[in-house]
Amino acid sequence: MSYAKKYEFWMNQKNMDLQLLNELIALNEEQIQEVFHSDLAFGTGGLRGLMGVGTNRVNVYTIRKASLGFAHYLKQAKIKGGVAISYDNRHYSQKFAKEAAMVLAAEGISSYLFDELRPTPMLSFAVRHFKCAGGIMITASHNPKEYNGYKVYDPTGAQVNLETAERILSEIDLIENPFEIDVIDNHLIHRIDASFDKIYLHEVEKIQLSPKKPQIKIVYSPLHGTGGTVIPDLLKKIGHLVYPLASQMTVDPNFSQTKSSNPEEESAYTGAIAYASTIDADLIMLTDPDADRLGIAVKHEGSYHLLTGNQTAALELYYILAERRKKDILPSNGMVYKTIVTTDLIDDIATSFGVKTTSTLTGFKFIGEKAEQNKYKTTYLFGCEESYGSLISDFVRDKDAVQACLLLAEIANHVSHMGMTLVDYMNHIYQAYGYYYEYTKSITLPGLSGLQKIKTVMTHFRENPPMIYGKYLMSYDDYEKGIKIADGSVEKLDLPSSNVLKYYYQDHTWIVFRPSGTEPKIKIYFQTVSKSMAEAKTFVDGLLKQLMKEIEAI
Repeated sequence: MSYAKKYEFWMNQKNMDLQLLNELIALNEEQIQEVFHSDLAFGTGGLRGLMGVGTNRVNVYTIRKASLGFAHYLKQAKIKGGVAISYDNRHYSQKFAKEAAMVLAAEGISSYLFDELRPTPMLSFAVRHFKCAGGIMITASHNPKEYNGYKVYDPTGAQVNLETAERILSEIDLIENPFEIDVIDNHLIHRIDASFDKIYLHEVEKIQLSPKKPQIKIVYSPLHGTGGTVIPDLLKKIGHLVYPLASQMTVDPNFSQTKSSNPEEESAYTGAIAYASTIDADLIMLTDPDADRLGIAVKHEGSYHLLTGNQTAALELYYILAERRKKDILPSNGMVYKTIVTTDLIDDIATSFGVKTTSTLTGFKFIGEKAEQNKYKTTYLFGCEESYGSLISDFVRDKDAVQACLLLAEIANHVSHMGMTLVDYMNHIYQAYGYYYEYTKSITLPGLSGLQKIKTVMTHFRENPPMIYGKYLMSYDDYEKGIKIADGSVEKLDLPSSNVLKYYYQDHTWIVFRPSGTEPKIKIYFQTVSKSMAEAKTFVDGLLKQLMKEIEAI
């Protein structure tokens, strides 16, 4: 159906939500094409997009359609059990969660709906705890306030894999009229109240390895999101000196007291650093709105230093393996999981402790899937991705900032007893393994023209591998074709197909090109290793300038 016919179909609906109807009437021709040119599709983070009217937007009708498609999939696949449902602080998140539950109820499927907003990892845990057939998390993670989304989970508590997502999408596509979907509020909708927090947090507390008497000050902010419901109380229970940033503790879909809802961005730390400076705090922790990602800033030599997701992952892994070795509880069949755009420092650390690593495509659902496949063959030790997500214990099967907060608070406190900061600890790791430097460049290209530009850029580099002065191109991976090419030879890759390119050069240098699965962006990832951090940064800065000129000329 053309975008014009879709628009006409929506205009002819008599009982449409009044706010959406007013939006529909106000659309111009270009906007009509933009919101109806396609349907929302599953990316690495599920269904995610701008809120508003249309098939390419998140609204009550696209939520109902996704929920009915999911219900049909569960029935067709004969997966027994209910569906756990949680939500974050965004506009309409609570409403969308209830709508999903009512669609499932109309299909005779029970649900376990959280009474109040709660973190994504708690949803993953609820799926496993209640032995559910799956789960739904209404969230757009760290995206701006205009976005919302719909993550779908399988019975293991992991986000659904590509095959399952395709099957769900095929069921969604069979639904012709989202305005005729039944919704029922009945006994099949079970409520999860705050008492469930204790069950989850009891498991989180088990990840502690070598806690020492708390002596550091921690400033914490949930960036107006779900982390505020559980993280401060957890840290205080352990005995940490926690100072929540009051202005950002409120549940606010407009994120009015923060410049960014993304802990990957420096602007998100402005308020927390200002407050931390007044109380001489040692550590700042920010979780994203659905509390699956954690960013930190460390007071070192009088100022606050932001650490990257690659750095926090390296800190966590090194501490976990070192403390396990000290306690003689490092298993011989241990496994660490990372993504193909995560620093190779993870591999080096694991290898030095005699631990194996597995790399997956970008997206924690792939780590969750691999962990499930290996659960009888290996012992899960750690999982991480560069975008500030990690998982210490796999009683959850998605990244978990609640666990990360507890462990990094323990590490920061542990090293403070030795007169060190986390920056000192990170430098200790660099001195042992080399100065790894990673950088991600995100290029936002909105609209249909942006999608075309992204395709053009990917085609260009697929046909013209980047040439780096002084660095030999050793091999490259084309994950869409599923092949590795090295010195003219071709071998198959053991990973699902994905539109990603990775180029390997000398000196642990690589470049990755990857269109985002959830945002109108293309991301370029860089890694190199040098004798000093300054040397590594200078090299990557020059390489970025070279590539940006090439992209602008395409």
